[in-house]
Amino acid sequence: MGLFDFASDIGKKLFGKDDDPAEEIKKHIEEDNPGIEDLKVHYDDGVVTISGKTDDPAALEKTILMAGNAKGVKEVRIDDMQAPPLIETTEYYEIASGDTLWGIASKYYGQGAKYTLIFEANREVIKDPDKIFPGQKIRIPAV
Repeated sequence: MGLFDFASDIGKKLFGKDDDPAEEIKKHIEEDNPGIEDLKVHYDDGVVTISGKTDDPAALEKTILMAGNAKGVKEVRIDDMQAPPLIETTEYYEIASGDTLWGIASKYYGQGAKYTLIFEANREVIKDPDKIFPGQKIRIPAV
């Protein structure tokens, strides 16, 4: 599963059957906007298309994860996004059942106490370090 593919049956529930999914996803991103200007969101049958502008590849990564980790989203596209190329050294991790940020930090950094690095890099996606869920995708920052 790449950065742009997501498990549509898990994630944060942002919209119901009577809501406009594109508008709800856009509001969700704008609440903690990681640095996207002129944000536009389109939703069609589980596929979210994001457009806008940013000078920060990390802002784009966070925006993709914010949209993709919403329940009902299976793919995120950024074809019309004006942004520098994504950082190829950024690693992504899909949370598995039983995972904790402490355990993920131990795996990647050799020290569970460095979970705060992962939490800070994903603050827009993870609101509480004790509340992560299987299938959620996160960024693993390099140290």
